[in-house]
Amino acid sequence: MKFTAEQIAGILEGEVVGDPNTSVSRLSKIEEGTEGSLTFLSNPKYLNYIYSTQASITIVNETFEPESPITTTLIKVKDAYASFTKLLEFYNEVKRNKSGIEQPSVISENVKYGDNLYLGSFSYIGQNVVIGTNVKIYPNSFIGDNVVIGNNVTIFAGVNIYSETIIGNDCVIHSGVVIGSDGFGFAPRPDGTFDKIPQIGNVILEDGVDVGANTTIDRATLGSTIIRKGVKLDNQIQIAHNVEIGENTVIAAQTGIAGSSKVGKNSMLGGQVGIVGHLAIGDNVRIQAQSGVTRNVKDDEVIQGTPAFTYNDFNKSYVYFKKLPQLVAEIEELKKIINQKNGNNG
Repeated sequence: MKFTAEQIAGILEGEVVGDPNTSVSRLSKIEEGTEGSLTFLSNPKYLNYIYSTQASITIVNETFEPESPITTTLIKVKDAYASFTKLLEFYNEVKRNKSGIEQPSVISENVKYGDNLYLGSFSYIGQNVVIGTNVKIYPNSFIGDNVVIGNNVTIFAGVNIYSETIIGNDCVIHSGVVIGSDGFGFAPRPDGTFDKIPQIGNVILEDGVDVGANTTIDRATLGSTIIRKGVKLDNQIQIAHNVEIGENTVIAAQTGIAGSSKVGKNSMLGGQVGIVGHLAIGDNVRIQAQSGVTRNVKDDEVIQGTPAFTYNDFNKSYVYFKKLPQLVAEIEELKKIINQKNGNNG
């Protein structure tokens, strides 16, 4: 798809300096711009590239005045970075603006769906599913019985959503995600084998939740596993049964949260964090990458390490961790001196 400088300026409420009919069909970095691409300049460190870029259109701040000849058409706006972000969002909307039901696909009995549904080929919709308006379900997806999906939801290819799951409005679920699989519940027998404990709860995603590729969210044993409004989950995260994640919390890749733990709102968890079961993690908590959390965490704490402790104490201790071989050698030398003195005195 192509857009002219005049059309883009209209979207961004900007001013064209150059040819308003210049057209672009792709986006690029300013240092990698080629003919037919659109880029932006907001960081002064990249100022020199404005004079060499081959991009056809460049978005700049309205205060920018070139000091040498340029070949790119300018679109002047109040904030080039914010405007480019807005343009990316617009581009994404246009790119994803699919509709219609592709074949082969299966829609079971008593399914209800709103306007502008896109259902990709080889997808399956179970019985009694309710789907809102402007929902995009890409190919090879599975939606189980009695699932509820809100408005403006995007479900990318190869997602599996098990029965009874509830998904709010404005959610994005990336490829390979599994929502609602059984929680890890087994009871040991006297002979060393295990009985499976039925997992009869569900998963609830509230509005505005993003779930990264290959993340898994288990259904509750009883009740619900709940991902609250505005939560952002990275790729390859494991959320176990009966976990609750508070509003606007962000969690980086390869983190695992064990059953029945609760994470508060506005918290940030780094990559490869592990949280054991049945813990309470407070609001506004920061957990540094690769930390292992084995205790409850109070509001506003910043922790690191395995087992994790306060961030400042970790940094102070790390000075000694690095010097540990040297300190051990010094202690051994002191022991020798003390033993020699004791021997001489004897």
